[in-house]
Amino acid sequence: MINKITYLVCCLILFTKIYSNTIYIGNTKQINSIKKAVQIANNGDTLMVLKGHYNEGNISITKSIYLIGINYPTIDGNHKSEIISIKADNVVIDGFKIINSGISSIEDIAGIKVYNKSNITIKNNILIETFFGIYIQNSAKCIIQNNKLFASAKQEQRSGNGIHCWKSDSLKIVGNTIKGHRDGIYFEFVSNTTIWRNQSENNLRYGLHFMFSNQNSYYTNTFKNNGAGVAVMFSRKINMLNNYFEDNWGDGAYGLLLKELSDCFIAKNQFKRNTVGIFMEGTSRAQILKNKFMNNGWAMKIQASCMEVNVTHNNFKNNSFDVGTNGNLVLNEFKHNYWDKYEGYDINKDKIGDVPYRPVSMYAMIIENNPPAMILFRSLITTLLDKTEKIIPSLTPINLVDNAPFMKPIKL
Repeated sequence: MINKITYLVCCLILFTKIYSNTIYIGNTKQINSIKKAVQIANNGDTLMVLKGHYNEGNISITKSIYLIGINYPTIDGNHKSEIISIKADNVVIDGFKIINSGISSIEDIAGIKVYNKSNITIKNNILIETFFGIYIQNSAKCIIQNNKLFASAKQEQRSGNGIHCWKSDSLKIVGNTIKGHRDGIYFEFVSNTTIWRNQSENNLRYGLHFMFSNQNSYYTNTFKNNGAGVAVMFSRKINMLNNYFEDNWGDGAYGLLLKELSDCFIAKNQFKRNTVGIFMEGTSRAQILKNKFMNNGWAMKIQASCMEVNVTHNNFKNNSFDVGTNGNLVLNEFKHNYWDKYEGYDINKDKIGDVPYRPVSMYAMIIENNPPAMILFRSLITTLLDKTEKIIPSLTPINLVDNAPFMKPIKL
């Protein structure tokens, strides 16, 4: 029975290859319109589009075809409409320059939009000045790879997201560059997805923003100089490894914001020059392991609503404040981290400090409750307060302490 099924599948694949056609589109060919070629194409056909400038309006793809650009032909929406709408399974869009989509406050108009389909591949495209760049709606098993998305948004209300995914499953978002949108990458109700080697910079709001999205993994991405950094909210079972969170400055800006998150693993990331490296609220069962926190305002802010957060084997260097919190109840563990502000000693030479380190300073607690006190930063009085607090703790949480700090930076 299995042999018969295998035989039928092979025959079907062979039949499709034999009877699929390649259609060329361009000024030197009989067909000059992409839209016309899509209309006459059959499932399995390959459409090769020669270099040129195509004003097609909205191209609606309702067949399983391969749309391939040669030398980046330009498809221009003339600021009027959505440019490519994918309404069939098994479609490939490869090698186009897609520019000037329409803008709407009612519809989510995109450069390329996938409507409720699966097995879609969008790769090697350049999208410039599109409202939403690539929009995946209620779809599965889609690949978004090696695309470049550029916009020059000035207001959030008049801009969309670079890569926007809603109610989808099993996506792969790999090697894309996103700049100048509202959010670089946006997820809502997305699961079992991998985001790998993307670069999201200079976006108005977040480099990455996702909510209600479970069991996703983020590897080796760069989120740099975005309005508010990265926000991960109302989700569970999230892995974030080897990412770079850099230069996210401003009031209410973070390298990484974790809100109402559970069962997450955050390891080997670099948090550099952010207002706050990691801000955590309502987070539980999180492992924060082998990360680098360098030159941030606050390396971490961990609110009293967090519990079972394990912070271990991280390096904290040149941060204005190591840790901030808003309460005395601490249900989390700090252990075996390196703190450059640690002034303890190691008599037995085991490379671990003999004196516990309290990463929350008295001045940090004062600022948490009275932000205008920041004007006294680096003054003599704040230094005296912090020295006194180390000897006789009064304001800082008693059990927010690293009992086994490393004496030297950890090799990560």
